[in-house]
Amino acid sequence: MKTKNLSILALFALAPACGGGVNGASRTVIQNKGSDTLLNVAQAWAEAYSTINPDCTVAVSGGGSGTGISAMINATVDIANASRKMKERELAAAGENGVTPQEFVVGYDALAIYVHADNPIESITMEQLAQVFGEGGELERWSQLGVTMARAADDEIVRVSRQNNSGTFIYFREAVLGKQGNYKLGSLDMHGSKDVVDLVENTPGAIGYSGLAYATAHVKLVPVVSAETGAPVQPSVDTAVDRTYPIARPLFMYTAGRPEGAVGEYLEWILSDEGQRIILAKGYASVRALE
Repeated sequence: MKTKNLSILALFALAPACGGGVNGASRTVIQNKGSDTLLNVAQAWAEAYSTINPDCTVAVSGGGSGTGISAMINATVDIANASRKMKERELAAAGENGVTPQEFVVGYDALAIYVHADNPIESITMEQLAQVFGEGGELERWSQLGVTMARAADDEIVRVSRQNNSGTFIYFREAVLGKQGNYKLGSLDMHGSKDVVDLVENTPGAIGYSGLAYATAHVKLVPVVSAETGAPVQPSVDTAVDRTYPIARPLFMYTAGRPEGAVGEYLEWILSDEGQRIILAKGYASVRALE
């Protein structure tokens, strides 16, 4: 995919000074919306690009992968950010609107499992995660996992999840619960990636999932046991790149048709070594090894 991305973008007729964009004015505004997982790096890309090409402004907002994809289909944004692939129904809706979405992998993420900093858990398996978060799962207390909490009152597992318009919500469900799996009722469903980490930080019995880039020194990342080796794997940029971390995923940008002019130029820059160094600095993995 990464080679394909670059070769496609190399064919674009790119406009000089970012002209000829959506506004039709001398200063072009590129609308970029979607995944909260990608929000931090998308904002960093936009800020850096404004110094490279001051005639372009990239307006970035979140709202979730589904929100961004819907806006791209309905031609209200130029680029949709997504932490999952488009669904069949979204592709069908695009076709009905006369839109042929173009997909670009712009990086990789380790979807980390977060617990409170004082939680003594050492690792967790994919099966245990499914039992914690999945419908019908029997794990409701930390003691069932062999974990002794400092206070008995914190033994109950507090599940922190994302709202269903989130690509992270969908990816976790498919990767951990299975494509036919459903979430257990009663979780605390947060709007954004940072919100998950903030709640876990302040809730001793909590467990949640969010992008690695949102990790702080105030929460604990739980290694996930690899089904292939049986060894716990710490989420990191390196384990996302080599796919040894069990919940590593690609991160996407979508456009309505082949991106040209200002949008094409911006995407080409994102996939360049300069753009990819920014995603590395934000705690994600780049699409390829950088020089």
